[in-house]
Amino acid sequence: MAEREKKYRVTIGLEAHAQLNTKSKLFCSCPTKFGAPPNTQTCPVCLGLPGALPVLNKKAVESAIKLGLAMKCRIAKESIFARKNYFYPDLPKGYQITQFDRPICESGFLEIKSNGKKKKISIGRIHLEEDAGKSIHNEPFVPSEATLIDLNRCGIPLLEIVTEPELRSPDEAVDFVQRLQQMLRFLQISNANLEQGSLRCDANISVNTANARELSAKTEIKNLNSLKALARALVHEIERQKKLIFSGKVLNSATVLWDDKNQTTRTMRSKETAHDYRYFSEPDLLPLKISADLIKKIESQMPELPSAKIARFLQEYQLTEADAEILTLTPPRADLFEWITKQIGDASLASKWMIQEFLRYENNLFSQKKRTWEIDIAELLTLVKNQKLSWRAAKEIFSEMVVAKKSPHEIMKQKQLFQLSDEAKLEEIIRRIIDENQEALAQYRAGKKPLFHYFVGQIMQKTGGRADPKMANKILRAILDSM
Repeated sequence: MAEREKKYRVTIGLEAHAQLNTKSKLFCSCPTKFGAPPNTQTCPVCLGLPGALPVLNKKAVESAIKLGLAMKCRIAKESIFARKNYFYPDLPKGYQITQFDRPICESGFLEIKSNGKKKKISIGRIHLEEDAGKSIHNEPFVPSEATLIDLNRCGIPLLEIVTEPELRSPDEAVDFVQRLQQMLRFLQISNANLEQGSLRCDANISVNTANARELSAKTEIKNLNSLKALARALVHEIERQKKLIFSGKVLNSATVLWDDKNQTTRTMRSKETAHDYRYFSEPDLLPLKISADLIKKIESQMPELPSAKIARFLQEYQLTEADAEILTLTPPRADLFEWITKQIGDASLASKWMIQEFLRYENNLFSQKKRTWEIDIAELLTLVKNQKLSWRAAKEIFSEMVVAKKSPHEIMKQKQLFQLSDEAKLEEIIRRIIDENQEALAQYRAGKKPLFHYFVGQIMQKTGGRADPKMANKILRAILDSM
C-alpha cells in the first residue's frame, strides 16, 4: 500500500434492495409481471386508497426467512411493519410500508474475499418492504419538461439487506454484491439482475484519517444498478473526500446520485435520519408471528448454498478453488457442469471446457427456449475424450453449433474435422515436413531445442489442426532423436 493511502481509512456500508420473484405483490394480489403496459397492475391496496387493507404475502415472508437462514441471522419470533412517511410523485399514498425497529432477520454475516483471504461482513438486518412506482422522463414519447408515472411497481416486494460499515474498499463492496447476488439466485427467491433493477444498491461511504477515532460525515450514493457503477462511484467519492480532508475543508453528510455518463455525483438532498421519516407502526397489519415450526420447515427445504457447493466440488471433482468459484457462480452453470461431468465421466475435461470455451457463449445458450445444446456439448466432449476430435477442431465445431444449431457429428462430417490418429499417416506427414525444413533441422541438431515447437506448429498447419497432438509429439520426438 502506498504511503499516502495509509493515511486514510475508508468505511463503506451497503443497503441492497432485492426484488423477490413472487407472483403477486407484497400486500395485494396484483401480478408482478415485468413489462406489462403502464398502470395495468394496480389496485386500491397497492395505491393506498382509503378503506383498502393490505394482506401480507406469505411467500415473501418465507423468502426473507430463507435469506436470513442462509446468512446465519437471528429470525425474529415477532416482527412489526411500519409506515415510513415521505413524498415521492410515484408513491401516491405518501408513505411506504416497511419495517423499522423489528425486522424479520438480524445479526448475520456474508463471507467475501479480500486480498485473497476470507472476510466476514456483518449483516445488521434484513427486512421486507414494498417498492414505489416509476417516474419516466427524458424518453422520446414524453413531452419536454413533463414526467409520466407508471404505478405498476407500487407494492412489488423487496428485501432490504443492510450491512454494518465493515467494507474497506470498492473491491470489497463489489465482491459483497456479487456474493449476495449469487446467494439470492441459489435460494431462487430473486433473479437479482442488476441491469433489470431486480437488485439495486445504496452505498454509504465515509473517509477519515487513519488515526481518527470516529467516523466522519458520510455520503449516501443512491440507486447503483451495476457493479461497474458501484465501483466507479465509490472510487470517485473516496477521492473527493480525501481531497476535502487534505485541503482542510469540512464534509457535510449528503445523499447523492451517481452520474455514470459524466463520472461524477450530484447532490439530491442533505442526509436524512430515521427521525425525518416519522416512522410509526402500520395500523392495518397485525404483528407478524413467525413460528419455530415454520423456520424448521424452511430450514429443511434449503438448497445447497454456494459455499457448500464449492467445498463439495473441491472434494468430489478435485477442482482448484478458483475453478470451483467460477463454476458455482450461478446455479444453472453449476448444474450444467455436473450434468456434463456425469455424461462424459471426466470432471477435469468438463471444467476446462466450461471455463475456456463455454462461458463466452453462456448468455446466448441459456437464453434459448429450446435447449438441446447440452446434449450436443456432451457429445462433442465425448469425441474429444475419445481422441476422435482435437481441442482446436472442437472449438471450431462449438462456435458453429451455437450459430447453426447443428449437431457436432453433422459439422464434423461437413468440415472433415475428424482427428488424425493414424500413426503411419502421421509419420509420413512428419517426415515430409522435416525434409522440407532442413535448415531448422540443422539448428535443432546443433542444440536449438525450442525448434521442436516449430515442427509441431508445422504439423498442425499441414493437418488443419487435426493431428492427434500426443501422438504427433511422440512420433516427431522419436524421429528427431534418431537423426
